[in-house]
Amino acid sequence: MKFAKENLYVDYKKSTNKKHKNPLGVRIALGLSILATVLIIMITLTVFASNHLLNIEKNVLSNVPSNILPSYSTTSFESIDGQTALQGWFFKTKNPISTIIVIHDTGSNRLPFGVEMIDMIETWLENGYNVFMFDQRHSGSSAGDISSYGYLEWQDVLGAIKIVRKISVTTDVVLFGIGTGCTSQILAYQKLPSPNMNEMELSSYSKNIRELGFDRSYIKGMIFDSPAKTSDDYIRPVVAQKEFLGILTQYFVPYAIRVSAGMDNVNLAAEIARLPMPVMIIYGGHDNFIGADKIDQIVNERSRLNASLTKSIMITGAGYLEEYTINKKQYIAAVQDYLDSFFLIKDQRR
Repeated sequence: MKFAKENLYVDYKKSTNKKHKNPLGVRIALGLSILATVLIIMITLTVFASNHLLNIEKNVLSNVPSNILPSYSTTSFESIDGQTALQGWFFKTKNPISTIIVIHDTGSNRLPFGVEMIDMIETWLENGYNVFMFDQRHSGSSAGDISSYGYLEWQDVLGAIKIVRKISVTTDVVLFGIGTGCTSQILAYQKLPSPNMNEMELSSYSKNIRELGFDRSYIKGMIFDSPAKTSDDYIRPVVAQKEFLGILTQYFVPYAIRVSAGMDNVNLAAEIARLPMPVMIIYGGHDNFIGADKIDQIVNERSRLNASLTKSIMITGAGYLEEYTINKKQYIAAVQDYLDSFFLIKDQRR
């Protein structure tokens, strides 16, 4: 009888100990369950937002009366991915100094500032520059299923340079990136081989790059309208402002878009600072999208490293990509001053 009581006592103690331990186990299990649920929700929201941004509505080019445009030729060509058909306009002038290639922002098209941009095109032509304007993938009249904020569009830029090299008599180009077009042109430049590489060094580049027939030296200068510090910085504000719970997913969506394109985040500020060519930076004083203060830092670093090859202008009162609309005359004059300062030889003045 005594033995039975002792067994009952032992069983009671074990049962009591289990009851004391169970609440902690339950709390841990509950915490892990909540964490897993939150993680699933974040992944779902990230995938949804990424797909939404990659598949934004295509900005079809509005009908522009041909009589208000300078004389041009319609050009069809391919991105160097060999899979995306692109469309553009080529404007030519007599005895051109160089050819300016305009690279528009995501969600825009070959006329990033609308018909008002005709004034700038005419100014370039009058001052001796051919102009090539084209729709990147999934924009305007070009093919393509997604917009990738520059992470795939760099292939379109190289396709544009390739066709310009065939149809223009100029021996170089000036790239003019607007918004995410800044990412496109920097990546295009990065993907090209440096001048004077030997055969062994060139062998590390893909066949479609090697067969282009030009290297980085073919790009004579770059203009940046509203450059960001990193390529992801063009995506985060869109997510934060327009996507559900974007304040949280803004840090994951850019990564997801990069993964889909097979690319890494690009330090645009560092790349712009060390470009070995004349650079122009334009931005708005009230830019709260990229941040005027952040662009100030890019300008300062560029000027510190390459002051003699740098021009910049901040348009007072303009927000993100509003500079041309706010003060078209100042914008056009600043760009022309850049071109005249670095590319115009005295005997070429018109």
